[in-house]
Amino acid sequence: MIKPQSPFILIFLLSISHLPGALSQSQDECKPESNNTCIDNDKALDLKLIAIFSILITSLIGVCLPFFARSVPAFQPEKSHFLIVKSFASGIILSTGFMHVLPDSFDMLSSPCLGDNPWHKFPFTGFVAMISAVFTLMVDSITTSVFTKSGRKELRPEVTSAETPDQETGGVQVHAPHHGHGHGHGHGHGLHGDNDKELGSSLQLLRYRVIAIVLELGIVVHSIVIGLSVGATNNTCTIKGLVAALCFHQMFEGMGLGGCILQAEYGWVKKGVMAFFFAVTTPFGVALGMALSKTYKENSPDSLITVGLLNASSAGLLIYMALVDLLAADFMGQKMQRSIKLQLKSYAAVLLGAGGMAVMAKWA
Repeated sequence: MIKPQSPFILIFLLSISHLPGALSQSQDECKPESNNTCIDNDKALDLKLIAIFSILITSLIGVCLPFFARSVPAFQPEKSHFLIVKSFASGIILSTGFMHVLPDSFDMLSSPCLGDNPWHKFPFTGFVAMISAVFTLMVDSITTSVFTKSGRKELRPEVTSAETPDQETGGVQVHAPHHGHGHGHGHGHGLHGDNDKELGSSLQLLRYRVIAIVLELGIVVHSIVIGLSVGATNNTCTIKGLVAALCFHQMFEGMGLGGCILQAEYGWVKKGVMAFFFAVTTPFGVALGMALSKTYKENSPDSLITVGLLNASSAGLLIYMALVDLLAADFMGQKMQRSIKLQLKSYAAVLLGAGGMAVMAKWA
């Protein structure tokens, strides 16, 4: 259901990143600092290896923690405490898009290493983020529509076959027409009511699954880009700050994703696969950056354009998911609307999660 997005983004990025205007404007400004005392290849290698394992472990802890919430009665999905924790995690995802990914894209696409035309004359970051949000809405909407129609078609034959015996029973009872009619009519309404409830719960489950998959896509793209930047640099001062911040970042972001996966009610195999992909993406990005450290240059025009556009696309997706599919869906839901007190607690949780993640933007 998300496959159409990948070729579109890749073709778009490759076509833009090779525009003639991507030529460096000032080669002197784009050269890495060779006399920096923090540059130490051997020490940087050790820090990168530490980063791979520490980020992997904290990511696994964060994404797997919600899976065991069912064993704690207070944090089961239908409880109020779960909504408060989910609001905290949604605030983290929202802040990741606004405070981490989007500013990085602005910095990269407004770099002096890129030519004035077109990079300094058009706000590509805002444009790509906007297109990404609209495209995410399109995928979200069309996918839900397709599965809604297929779900209704599957349930309709079951209702027809279930109603037939009742209708026949009503027809047989000729000597007591009022009783027969009342029994068939009432039972038919019960079947329709059960069917509506089943369809409603199926559609809600579908929404949760679409949200979980699309959200993971945005987080995975963002995580690889972050890992790539860590693996490509040999600046030990930069790596030290990034590793500590990324561990907290990945753990709390994993909690948000884990909560969505939990609500999607996947089996343990699918839960494990989704958790695995989230946990390994940043370490994979670090390893990829290490492998490409000799050819990948952070300040090269191609790298700045490609990573900048990827960040903008990821930011648009994360902001849309956080605001529309997570926060708006919960706060406009029946459970929240019935309790102002629960809303206030959840708003405080959102601000706490978003504020904490915003503070981390100083280091990562």
